[in-house]
Amino acid sequence: MADIKIQNMVASTVIAKELDLDKIASSLKNTKYNPDQFPGLVYHIEKPKVAFLLFKSGRVICTGAKNIDAINAAMEKLYPEMKKLGFDVVKPEVNIQNIVASVDLHAKLNLLELSFAFGLENIEYEPEIFPGMVYRLDEPNVVFLFFGSGKIVCTGAKKEEDIERAVEVITEELGKRGFL
Repeated sequence: MADIKIQNMVASTVIAKELDLDKIASSLKNTKYNPDQFPGLVYHIEKPKVAFLLFKSGRVICTGAKNIDAINAAMEKLYPEMKKLGFDVVKPEVNIQNIVASVDLHAKLNLLELSFAFGLENIEYEPEIFPGMVYRLDEPNVVFLFFGSGKIVCTGAKKEEDIERAVEVITEELGKRGFL
């Protein structure tokens, strides 16, 4: 059985019509803002350990969380901080944009054989450039990075159930083809 571990969840929301990033940078600790290099302000919090990207438009990206509860807890901390700074903020409606998970198949994989078995139209495998094989799954819509060690990275899911379903699909395919 494959072991699945969520490594990162990325969520987005809009909390205000406008944010003064200079004000936020000068008022809060653990911020980084250099508009010449990147248009957003990076704000780190420790519990839960996440990073926010805040933009002048009021848009916020939250990254680093391992589950939806951590994202919600982080947003519950951000909202009052912005309110204290005088911004007209609205309770955020959070949308998951991407979930990244690691998967351990507990089996070595021959990526060259696997690339032929899956069909060259579905994969990208250039071992001289990158040691992993990229495999795009249509349903659910995720991307797998396979490594010879039997470790896989799964990205692109918007729900944890999609990760689980995708791993079921891929392990079934690997089993049918004699790789597991």
